[in-house]
Amino acid sequence: MSRESFEKLVADEMRQREEEGCDVSEVRSILAEVRGEDSARLEAIMKRLLSLEPRPDFPYREPSDLTEIRKERPEGPRYMTLSLSEDELLNKIRGGWFGRCAGCLLGKPVEGLSREQIEEWLRIAEAYPLDDYFPPLLDLPGDAADWLRSRSSHLEVLRGHIDHMVRDDDIDYTIINLHILETWGFEFTTENVGYAWLSNFPFLRVFTAERVAYRNLVNGLTPPETATYMNPYREWIGAQIRADLWGYVSPGMPEYGATLAFKDARLSHVKNGIYGEMFVSAMISAAFATSDIEEIINIGLSEIPAESRLSEAVKDVIKWRKRYSDWRESWRRINEKYGHYHRVHTINNAALVLLGLLYGDGDFERSITISVMGGWDTDCNGATVGSILGVILGADKIPEKWIRPLNDRVESFVVGYNNSRISELAKRTFTLAKTSIKRSKESGFPGGFQS
Repeated sequence: MSRESFEKLVADEMRQREEEGCDVSEVRSILAEVRGEDSARLEAIMKRLLSLEPRPDFPYREPSDLTEIRKERPEGPRYMTLSLSEDELLNKIRGGWFGRCAGCLLGKPVEGLSREQIEEWLRIAEAYPLDDYFPPLLDLPGDAADWLRSRSSHLEVLRGHIDHMVRDDDIDYTIINLHILETWGFEFTTENVGYAWLSNFPFLRVFTAERVAYRNLVNGLTPPETATYMNPYREWIGAQIRADLWGYVSPGMPEYGATLAFKDARLSHVKNGIYGEMFVSAMISAAFATSDIEEIINIGLSEIPAESRLSEAVKDVIKWRKRYSDWRESWRRINEKYGHYHRVHTINNAALVLLGLLYGDGDFERSITISVMGGWDTDCNGATVGSILGVILGADKIPEKWIRPLNDRVESFVVGYNNSRISELAKRTFTLAKTSIKRSKESGFPGGFQS
C-alpha cells in the first residue's frame, strides 16, 4: 500500500472512531506531526485508534455480537401469521426482485450526486419531480457542467434506452446470496459467505468494506476480524444492500430474516453496518404479512438495538414525517443532523430509504422516486425501497413502465449468473421461501399458506 493510501486509510479510521464516540483529538495531533513519515509510524497510529474506547458520555449502546444485539432490541413480533396462497407468495417475491431492479436502475445514473444536482438534471429536462427513469439530455448547452454531460451520456440506464437490468453490485449481492442458500442451505456460515465471494466475485467489483473484507480473506483472516482489520468502512452501506434475499426467504419471520442477515453482515461490518442489514431484512420479512408502512418500519426497528444511532435516525424520520407534509422539509432535517456521514454510510442513507417509504404512502412510483431524488447512494436506496414496495404490492401491482424496460433480464458479474431471467431468480427464491416456511411450521410457528 502506498504511503498516500495509508494516510487516507488512517484519516478514514479516525473519522470512523470519532463517529463511534471516541475522543480522537490526541491521535489527530500525532497524525498531523507525522504526515510524510514511514508506514510504520502510520500503522502505530492505526493501532492506537483501534484501541480507543467510546467516551463515557457517548449515549449509544452498539454491540456487534448477535446475543448482545438481541438483549438491546425492543419487543416486537418475531413471527407473523401469513395468509397467502403459494401463487400470492410467488407474486410478492417476484415483486421484490423486479422492484429491487427497477429502483436500482432508477438511481444508477445519479449515484453519488447531491439532491441539488439531481434536481438540476430534472429541471433542465423538464422532468421534475421525477416520475419515470431519468431522461437523457441530448442537447446540453456548451457551458453545461462536466458531471452533467458525463452522467447523461450513459444511455443504457436512461429512459428510452433501457433494455435490461445492467450489472450493479446491489443486484450481484442479491444473486450471490441466493447462490449461498442453494449451496449451503439455511445453516450457512459467515465463512461460507466469504468462500462464495472469493469463488464468484471479481475483487475489483466489490467496494469499500467488502473490498477490505475480501483482501482480509485472501490474507488468511477469518470473521469477525475480516470486518475490523484495516477497515474504516465497516459501518458504511455495503451490508445494508445485501439484506433483501434474507427477507425474501423468511416471509413473516422478521427475527429469522434478521438472523440470516447478521451471518452475512459480520463478514465485513460492525455495529450500525450490521444493523442496517438486519433492519432491512426484517422489514422485507414483515412486508409479506402487512402493508402498513409504519408497522413494517417498527418491526424492522424491533430487531436492532434501541439505543443505536441507526434506531435514532429511523425514529427521527418517523417524527419528521408526522410534522412535515413535504418530503423536502424532512430531507432538510435529515441533512442537518445526518449529512455529516459519508455519502455511502448506512445511517444517512437508511434515513432516505425511510423518507421514500413514509412519504410514498404505499405508492411504488412515488416511494422510489422520492428516495432517489434525495441524493447520496441513490441506486442502493432506490433498490431497497423498490424491494420493500415490490413485496407489499406484488409484481402484478407494480406499474408496467417500471418493469417492461427490464425485459426480464439482469446482467451480473457473479460467476454463472450473467443474463439470468429475473423471474427465474424469483422462482428459485420462492422454492427456498417455501422450505423456510415448512421448517418454521414444524418448529411451532403458526404462519403458513392458506389451506
